[in-house]
Amino acid sequence: MFKLENTNMLKNTLLAVGISLFLIACSSDVSDSKNETSVDGAVKYPTKDGKYSQYHVNMDKFDGSTIGRAPTKTEIAAWDTDVMYDGTGLPEFDMHEGKPVLDEDGNPKKAQGSVEEGSELYDAQCVMCHGDFGSGGKGYPKLAGGSLESLKNQRLNPADENPSPDSPDRTIGSYWPYASTLYWYIQESMPFNSPKTLTNSETYALTAYMLSINDIEIDGESLDDDFILDKEQFLKIVMPNVDGFYPETNTPENPKLGVENMTKYLSNPKNYGTGTRCMSNCLEDNIDNLKLEIKDDLTLSANEKLSTKRDLKAKVETKSSIGETLYNDYGCAACHSNKAIGAPVVGDKSIWENINKQGFDKVLYNAINGINAMPPRGGTDLSDDELKEIVSYMINSSK
Repeated sequence: MFKLENTNMLKNTLLAVGISLFLIACSSDVSDSKNETSVDGAVKYPTKDGKYSQYHVNMDKFDGSTIGRAPTKTEIAAWDTDVMYDGTGLPEFDMHEGKPVLDEDGNPKKAQGSVEEGSELYDAQCVMCHGDFGSGGKGYPKLAGGSLESLKNQRLNPADENPSPDSPDRTIGSYWPYASTLYWYIQESMPFNSPKTLTNSETYALTAYMLSINDIEIDGESLDDDFILDKEQFLKIVMPNVDGFYPETNTPENPKLGVENMTKYLSNPKNYGTGTRCMSNCLEDNIDNLKLEIKDDLTLSANEKLSTKRDLKAKVETKSSIGETLYNDYGCAACHSNKAIGAPVVGDKSIWENINKQGFDKVLYNAINGINAMPPRGGTDLSDDELKEIVSYMINSSK
């Protein structure tokens, strides 16, 4: 939810809100279960006879269970990679399978990365989807830009005479309250075609670059190319929108208070609309004023009958070519199988017919040197001969 200057004007209208769900697990002790309550959608339900509302609660005890074994500290360290809003979980060293990576002197290698290193990584592994300098690509969001002021825009604002046509411009710099989300998401989910392959230092470098193109300062210092981000510097980051959410749920001294604040907020219908429900003739004004209208005509396919055909073509076993193997191993399909990205999709005859008019040598030249959002060699270290095999496979598969 956003802190809006026109909250008073909107107090009796529908706000565009994002609701955080808090689920409190009931006690597994049967003797105490009658006094426990569960919070589901900010509504309290007492636990009674092993159920809260219509839902059963697991009342079994698991004391003394001998299923499996306790994980080792190393195993826990390998899995425990989440990063909390306050920096808990940020790595100090580069790690591999739960153990610090050692440098040439046998000491743990410090995890750190510069803005310049992050820029190089971005160009090699991110630009093909997210565009130059985080400007965004087809099917993928932009990562830089935006403004706090735009967060006050509401796509549909009934309190105004005419709803605003401008939507909030949410990016990392303008919307995200904590940089820990950025670090953790990059490390867990990026790059798209090979997640969880980045080292801690590489993740720090990419995070530093993302912060720099969003004009984020750390302790009053702008992040130039030489700026190095590590755990110590990371803990100094204060994002512009850190206070932009309500109600207050970040209550570390008393975690239950956050749930109580959310419950109190959602228990007051004036915070999110007090209108009467309707099932027909709900819109009295001109619906052209509503900016969320569907722009695509769905009537052509809305009433089509479902297919009843059940036969499938027999699967033909074929031997994979060298080009196909390289195509799959190096993640080429991440871009060339998704029309939303904008890369020519393998198998689309009409697109490749036009591409092939350029001649094989020109297509190979583009693959080697890059074209549009595609970096040279697709961001890989493939040789010219290997790229030639891949291009041949893509062309032959699209005839």
